[in-house]
Parts: sequence; C-alpha cells; structure tokens
Amino acid sequence: MALTAEDVDRFEGFRPRLEAIAYRMLGSAAEAEDAVQETFLRWQATDVGRIEVPEAWLTKVLTNLCRNQLTSARARRETYVGQWLPEPLLAGDPMLGPADTVEQRESVSYAVLTLMERLSPNERAVYVLREAFDYPHAEIADILDISRAASQQLLHRARQHLADGRARVEIDATATRRVVEEFLSAAASGRIEPLVRLLTQDATSVGDGGGKVPARAKPFSGALAVAKFLRGLFKPTQIKRAIVGGTPEVYATTANGEPAVVVVVDGRIIGIMCLEITAGGIAALRNQVNPDKLDRASARWATGDHGKPLLLAD
Repeated sequence: MALTAEDVDRFEGFRPRLEAIAYRMLGSAAEAEDAVQETFLRWQATDVGRIEVPEAWLTKVLTNLCRNQLTSARARRETYVGQWLPEPLLAGDPMLGPADTVEQRESVSYAVLTLMERLSPNERAVYVLREAFDYPHAEIADILDISRAASQQLLHRARQHLADGRARVEIDATATRRVVEEFLSAAASGRIEPLVRLLTQDATSVGDGGGKVPARAKPFSGALAVAKFLRGLFKPTQIKRAIVGGTPEVYATTANGEPAVVVVVDGRIIGIMCLEITAGGIAALRNQVNPDKLDRASARWATGDHGKPLLLAD
C-alpha cells in the first residue's frame, strides 16, 4: 500500500532510534543506514494501519535484518584484509544514541563495540536492546522469538564475553583533551620512556586499513613494543611521508565516548585512533584508517570549529 505523508512522518520520527540500534548491532554507520532503509521499505510494503505498536514492529524488523547481516558479515570478515575494527563516530553524532546511563555509554564505546565481535548475533541483539535501550526481557523475547528465560541467559553470556577484567574510566571533555595532549607530547618526543609510563604493562595496539591503507595486520601488545611503534608513527616526518598531498594536522577529540587522536588532511579525516583509558593507564589503542569507515566522521568534522592542531607535520 502507498504510504501517507503521516505514515512517512511516523517512520522518520523513529529513524534516529533505529539508526542508533543498528549502529550498535553492526558497528558500521553505512551498514546501519542501509538496514534502516530496508526497514523503511518493509514498512512501505505493509498495511501500516494494522500495526498496533509501530515502534515494536519496526524494532523487530530492524533487529532481525541486523541479525541476518551479522551472520553474513562473519563470512565476509574471514576474507577481510587485515584486522576489522568498527567505524568510529565523533562526539555528538546522533547515531551514537542515548548516553544518559553508564550502561548506554559503555555499550557504544569503541572498546566494547570491538569486543562485541565476540558475540553471536542473538547475544549482541539482547545486549544492545537491554543495555543501551532498556527494553524489558519480555519485549526482547518477542522481538527475537525466544523465551524470556532465553533472553536473560543470552544477556548473561554476552556480559561474560565482554568482561575483559579492565575497569574503564569515564572522563569529561577537559580531561579528554589533557589525556590526548599528554599522549601526543610523549609520542612526538622521540623518547620511549614517557610513552611507557602512559601505557599499561599489557597495552595493545591494532589498526584497520581494510587493505586500502597500510596498517599492522595483527594486534600486538606490551608497553615497550607499543611505545616503540608509536614513537615512529608520530614522528612528523613519518606522518608526512605517509600522506600524499596536503599537510597532516593532528587534533584531540572524542570518538564513541573515548579520547581519540584525529589526523586531518585538507579538512578530511584520514585516521582516528581511539584510546582506551583504565585506572592503570592507556590499555589499548585502536586505529581506524580505512577510508571507507571515515566518511561520516569527516562530514561531521567539516561542520565544526576545532581550533589549532596539537601537532602539525609541516
């Protein structure tokens, strides 16, 4: 049936929430947008006048589309070049969704989005719907066509899979900038010791170039190994050498609620490094340089005023 203007408006009213669910489910803004658009097509093809609770109907359709997407994504990621990391989103992006509670902020952190790759599609769906959107288990059970007890068990298993023994620290915007400034100062100093002091003993580093930009193919760990890598990576001459055309500028920002380093060339982001902060120091550095996963962040970056760069590779 053809949708009325009111039917379209109703869907558009739900779109931000649907996109936020899909992003947490898939770890990709582009794939989230596609899933929501497919949900709209399903909405368009049904008799919406017979749908008693549109939000519940749309959430069920979207969640099941995302579950199917995750199943096929696992096969695709087996052939992905290098390490797969989620698509980072900058502070204020509406796709990040609600951030009122610790659980909501945690569920969209870059660290947890990365860890969610360990979950089965059902575990991920339950975790996202319960932790980020506070759906009761009765509704989740209806969405996934499982029992309430099964939903509770899936959430328990998901939490177990995501527990890595690290107590993450939430910090405000001022502290974020201070952390990144200290990190960049140490990384650009040419010395190992300042970096080692900032890292946990078992700190890890991983990059995602998607086969399009050079990146370490496998994660590596240990404060000394990571510090040596960073010392070379953040030499202005090394940054400059890696870029063709334009002068790289390095800024402090926040991505997915975590302190992040952003490298910009001619107004376009070419890399986002998210820092996982724990009570013991920087526990992980996740570097997204695949250009396919930086388009949305670049578009958002272009609309803001970010002040002077903290590091300029001139």
